[in-house]
Amino acid sequence: MVTVENERHGVGRPRQLFSLTETGLDLFSSRYVRLTNRLLDELKESTPPDTLAALFSGVAATMADQVGRKLEGLPLPERLARMIELLSEEGFEAEVEQRDQRIIIRELSCPYFRIGRLHPEVCTVDQAFIATALSLPVERVTCLLQGADMCTFEVALEPDRGGAPV
Repeated sequence: MVTVENERHGVGRPRQLFSLTETGLDLFSSRYVRLTNRLLDELKESTPPDTLAALFSGVAATMADQVGRKLEGLPLPERLARMIELLSEEGFEAEVEQRDQRIIIRELSCPYFRIGRLHPEVCTVDQAFIATALSLPVERVTCLLQGADMCTFEVALEPDRGGAPV
């Protein structure tokens, strides 16, 4: 939670500079959710719905594009495992399972939940992220915001992609 850095300042021992890591900063209350909700309120007031949807799709595409390069050329099981790691880096606790010709992705926690309660369109980000990262269509089956215990997604595999288990 804390990092230390030595700073030389002439003669004698170096000073030690302490600072919080990202994890440490997350422990302090912040107003990011309030600010984000206000920004989204303003965007919704001044932006047509289709433009707002395109904006969220753009965010997901940018995230997935950055990730896509890391997943390019990997076999599907490795892409799935790496995608779960990347979702974790974004703040999701996620897991994946293969059932016959379907892949089930479960998000057990959501970093966007508090924002999503007022702005459910934020839920399109993770679905588009998963679809773009896997280069496969993804269907949302359950959603935390609709009272489910978790968000669940299904990916139907084409017969030639389903051979290797996850």
